[in-house]
Amino acid sequence: MEKIQTVNPATDKELSLFTKHTREEVDFIIDKADQTYQNYRKSQFDERSFMMKNAANILEERKAKYAETMTLEMGKTYKSAVAEVEKCAWVCRYYAENAEKFLADEIVDTDASKSMISYRPIGIVLAVMPWNYPMWQVFRFAAPALMAGNVCLLKHASNVPQSALYIEEVFRDAGFPEFAFTTLLMDSSGVESILKNKKVKAATLTGSGPAGSAVASAASKYIKHTVLELGGSDPYLVLHDADLEHAAEQCKTSRLLNAGQSCIGAKRFIVVEKVYDEFLALFAAKMKSAKMGDPMEDVDLGPMARHDLRDEVHNQVLDSIKNGAEVLIGGQIPDGDGAYYPPTILTNVQPGMPAYEDEIFGPVASVIMATDEDDAIRIANDTDFGLGACVFTKDLERGERIAKDELEAGCCFVNQYVKSDPRLPFGGIKTSGVGRELSYYGIREFVNVKSVYIK
Repeated sequence: MEKIQTVNPATDKELSLFTKHTREEVDFIIDKADQTYQNYRKSQFDERSFMMKNAANILEERKAKYAETMTLEMGKTYKSAVAEVEKCAWVCRYYAENAEKFLADEIVDTDASKSMISYRPIGIVLAVMPWNYPMWQVFRFAAPALMAGNVCLLKHASNVPQSALYIEEVFRDAGFPEFAFTTLLMDSSGVESILKNKKVKAATLTGSGPAGSAVASAASKYIKHTVLELGGSDPYLVLHDADLEHAAEQCKTSRLLNAGQSCIGAKRFIVVEKVYDEFLALFAAKMKSAKMGDPMEDVDLGPMARHDLRDEVHNQVLDSIKNGAEVLIGGQIPDGDGAYYPPTILTNVQPGMPAYEDEIFGPVASVIMATDEDDAIRIANDTDFGLGACVFTKDLERGERIAKDELEAGCCFVNQYVKSDPRLPFGGIKTSGVGRELSYYGIREFVNVKSVYIK
């Protein structure tokens, strides 16, 4: 039987072997999930809420175990893994407390004696999820989907199977029906066959552009709704009146979060000429002082998730240098075990370079000089991506105007690095995705928005 091997990216040592599901087992699980849905969709919000609050409690009680597993499987720091589990508990409670309100019938005044908009579940939703936030990416989809009355299938990344199985454990132990949430241990090659199954009604994917394109193409072939949260090349604008110390700290934190492996991590740092040198000196000092090492220890960043991912980032750096970029700090693969890559700053970054055009999914910062505010906005929007963006300025009215009216992205922040929040919709435009997660927008993605007319 085919196996999935997991390797600790900090030590290069094998962790475990997991047996993949066969095609027959996947078909069996889909059948059982559909049977479960036929009953679960009739459950009441208070029943679902009780179970979802149980899930939140379980997450908090077992956060040490789940956090350690994420650290061992993909290398994130243990302290950030603990915070991730706690955030998962937060999103469970948020939807447990708000789902009924978000999906309440809406009476509409028409020529009918009564007409309304009603929100009803649709069935099985397939989630294809990445390794960088092994639990959060899943819970931000699963909590609203289950509270809406749907059931879920998870095809997780192959390097985090134990995390995937623990998510199933959480929902099972919280009291959700068997097959309400099921993890599938399988390759991406089997995703289309799942979407082809008439019992599967929709799909959501978080991942790269090519992965999103593949799943969207398969889903459209079988007329299935999709939500896609894809990559980003998030611009951080530092204007002439910014608090430079604060901006440098926020920029460093965002770029090194999860060893730079975050779709909403800062990627391009666009600094107006007037404060360019001062900001760069502050930023470089903070990046250089960041502690890299064993992710179970108190460090700022651990290894990247795999050697091939580390090598891909390094090649993007080398290609950028070849085309004229300059290395201010970092840019060298360290000796020793583990998929480590140091905090790196590239300057003289120009159009045509990977550091300007592409998403660099690692701890590499591209610093770009802009002549003024208008030029900074132009450079920020000069990308195929549109997930997150940030602007630093002491003039909050200016910041609001730029964030709200000028920046082409789904999540625009002022004086604070971009992060997801259950209370706010999350997603991008352009090649950064389709649809929204979180908030009431997220729970309404996988429901039948039904018009009911009574004469």
